[in-house]
Amino acid sequence: MADHDATTELTEQVREATARGTPLRIVGGDTKRFLGRHVPAADLHTTGHAGIVSYDPAELVITARAGTPLRDVEATLAAQNQRLPFEPPSFGESATIGGAVACGLAGPARVAFGPLRDYVLGVRVLTGDGRVLRFGGEVIKNVAGYDVARSMVGAFGTLGVLLDVSLKVLPCPPSSRTLSLEHNAEDALVELGRLAGTAMPLTASCWCSGSLALRFEGTERTLDDVQRRVGGTPVEDGAGLWRSIREHTHPFFEAHVPLWRLLVPAAAPALPVRREPLIEWNGLQRWYALDSDAFFDAAALAGGHATLFRHDGAADAVFARPAEASMRLHGSLKKIFDPAGILNSGRMYADF
Repeated sequence: MADHDATTELTEQVREATARGTPLRIVGGDTKRFLGRHVPAADLHTTGHAGIVSYDPAELVITARAGTPLRDVEATLAAQNQRLPFEPPSFGESATIGGAVACGLAGPARVAFGPLRDYVLGVRVLTGDGRVLRFGGEVIKNVAGYDVARSMVGAFGTLGVLLDVSLKVLPCPPSSRTLSLEHNAEDALVELGRLAGTAMPLTASCWCSGSLALRFEGTERTLDDVQRRVGGTPVEDGAGLWRSIREHTHPFFEAHVPLWRLLVPAAAPALPVRREPLIEWNGLQRWYALDSDAFFDAAALAGGHATLFRHDGAADAVFARPAEASMRLHGSLKKIFDPAGILNSGRMYADF
C-alpha cells in the first residue's frame, strides 16, 4: 500500500469512529499492550503505514513511518554504525517505532544519553477529528514555542495517531565492556554516586541480587584504563546482559506478580519491602516485583513517582497522577487534538 493510501485509510477510519463515537485503541506491533489501563475499544492498526522515509547518516537523522518495525530501524542504523542512543525496549519482534515513541520508554543507556523525547525532532500526527498535522522537522534547531512533537512522547496515543517520526541518532562506540562488582544495595548506590561524579564513560548500570554491573563504552585503551580504576570482573556476554534487562528477559522479571517501576532520586535509599529491587540508571530507576499497592505513596515520599508497569489487567490506577495543573494542561491538549475523546481514552487515567 502506498504511503498516501495508508494515511488516507487511517484518516477515514478515525473520522468514521469520531462520527459514531467509537473509542479506538491504537495498535502497532501490540507488544506493549500490557502497559496502562485496559479499556474496551476497537483496534486501529498502524502497521500498514510503514517504511523509512529518509535517512541521512551524515546529519544523524532518520525519519520513518510509525508502523515501521523497530528492528528494521535499528538494522538500517547499524549498517551505518549508528544507533538509537536511548535503547528503546521492544518487548517483542513486532514492536514498531511509533509504539516506542508513544510509550516513551528508554533502556539502560538512558542514564548516559537522556530520554527518548530528547531525540524527537518532528512528528506527523493524525488527530482524533481527522486532521493530519506536522510538528517540528528534521533539524536539531527547529522548534519555537510549545514543543508539540515531544509532547507526543509517552502520551500513549491519547493525543493523536503517530504517522511519521523524525529522530536524531548517534554513532556506535568503538567498543564496550561490562564489569561486575559484588556490592549490597546500599554500597552499590554509593559507588554509583561516586562514578556519576567522574568523567568515566559509564553508559549503563544495574544492581540485582548483590551484583553491580557497569557498562563502559569507548576505545579499548580507555576501557583498559577504566577497568584498572574501577576493578571488577569483565562479563563475557555483556551485550546479552543489557539486552535481557532492556527486554525484561532477565530472571528478575520472571516472577508472575505485579511489576512496579519507580523513578526516584538517585540517592534515595532502597524501600523497606520484603523483596529487593533491580536498580538501574545509577539509582534513578528501580523495579519491584511485588504485589503491593503502597508504591505510589512510597515513591512520592522518596521524591519520585511509581507506575504499575505489569499487572493482571484489572488495575484501575496504573500511573501516578500528576499535579492538577499538569492534568489541566493535559486535558486542554486532549480537547485540541482529540475533541471527541476516542483515541486511547482511559489508557493512562480514568478521565484521560
